Amino acid sequence: MTGPSRALLAATFAPGEEAIPAARRFTHEVMTAWATGAAALADADSLVSALAKEAAEAPFEVIWNHHGDAVRLELRQKDVPSIGLGAAPQVPVEEWGVTFSGQTRVRWATLPLPGMAGQIAAEWSEESAHEPPWLGFLADASDLLAGTLDPDMVPAIIAQIVVPRLSTWCAVYTSAGKTTRYSHPVYLWHADESRLDALRDELSGFELPVEAAQMVTSAQVGDLQMLVVPLIARGRTLGMMCLGRAERFPDDVVHVAQDIGRRAALSMDNARLYDQQAAANRALQRSLLPPADPDVPLVDYGVVYEPAGETNEVGGDFYDLFAGVGESWRFAIGDVCGTGPEAAAVTGLARHTLRLLAREGYGVAAVLGRLNQAILEEGERARFLTLLHGEISPSSGGLDVKLVSAGHPEALCLRSGGEVEAVTTPQSLLGVFPEAAFEADVIRLDPGDLLLAVTDGVTERRRGGRLLDDDGGLAKLLAECVGLSAQAVAERVRRAVQEFAPEPATDDLAILVLRAR
Repeated sequence: MTGPSRALLAATFAPGEEAIPAARRFTHEVMTAWATGAAALADADSLVSALAKEAAEAPFEVIWNHHGDAVRLELRQKDVPSIGLGAAPQVPVEEWGVTFSGQTRVRWATLPLPGMAGQIAAEWSEESAHEPPWLGFLADASDLLAGTLDPDMVPAIIAQIVVPRLSTWCAVYTSAGKTTRYSHPVYLWHADESRLDALRDELSGFELPVEAAQMVTSAQVGDLQMLVVPLIARGRTLGMMCLGRAERFPDDVVHVAQDIGRRAALSMDNARLYDQQAAANRALQRSLLPPADPDVPLVDYGVVYEPAGETNEVGGDFYDLFAGVGESWRFAIGDVCGTGPEAAAVTGLARHTLRLLAREGYGVAAVLGRLNQAILEEGERARFLTLLHGEISPSSGGLDVKLVSAGHPEALCLRSGGEVEAVTTPQSLLGVFPEAAFEADVIRLDPGDLLLAVTDGVTERRRGGRLLDDDGGLAKLLAECVGLSAQAVAERVRRAVQEFAPEPATDDLAILVLRAR
């Protein structure tokens, strides 16, 4: 039996293909902030994914309530027909159902939090006489604000922290660029949700006091008292937190609001910096990948590329497919030691060196020899690199392929009859030995044959003490893919990696499949 709501976080999502991933990210942020544990996080993720999938064709709101020993999910939508209950949740829930209020449908379910009731009751009980009166509240606020690095979520957390503990409603404004004008709140929250629209209209014509950018000020909005708290971090005003209530704000509430404002501003600034860095990383990563999907004669190809990390960090694995000399085409798949900008520098060096030398007519073995020297010339900045580089040429009803594996996981060939064979000879990785020399292996692909190349994010996927490629696991998996298209084979390998272990992957993943037509 759950108690009254101890905390509440909500977010609204627009329809479209990003709605479900965004709802899942919001849920992950909430569960992490509430420290519900991995099992509850997995159940919450499955639950919100299922409900959002049914609702993703129209705007919907996701609301999470924490009741101490359980969390309750509500998914609200307006202007939907009041028919049916829908399918029961596939995760274990205490109770679930559908309720309607006018044209608003609410699908809800309650997830238990085993073993959390006593802990949460102790953490969220009223402060003892030996503690400062607001200490527990500020500690909870800090935990919630520290639990997210999403700049769009911070205003929602701010508003829902202070309502109703400090005020009846809260409006959060943020600055855009160098402007100091605040035309409308980015997030608005009221203890009585039915009054949100009226409050939004009332605030639409209100101008914030100029002095509020630097100091706490009071203002009047209709019959309500408003406390305006600047959000200042590292000497910059990032926005305003406006609290409203019917009566005057006591001094202790003003002091607590100032404290919340400082913590909220720092959280907002950290989230913005993190988001900017993540955007820069993604832009850099995109610059290191092929600019477009080429049309390769006589070849059906498939690619899967998944950088590890929440922000899709740069560096690590890469692939390429580009035109060579004459009718030939070149391909490459590699793995730089490490991640981040240092690894990305080697990735960029490798990709551009491969393209430049290939177009000047150097063979695959000669290209790797020169790339090895180029990496070594980087000195202390160098990172070693494993690389599979090959050349495809049409030849009498099939394809001739020359390829070199420099310390890379072996390439596998699936024949149209179902036989699987390793087709590369292990050779020295790049960036380690100045005297390394390379020789190309030559194979033929008849129509229907395909070549599979992967990075160690596939072969070294771990479950306990076992790897996915132990006892030829990848070859056995490939043998089951006879007759599939190149992209279908790539997706089949990705799915096997995901299903091999329950934990999220911690290594980058690249898969390249080339199938002779």
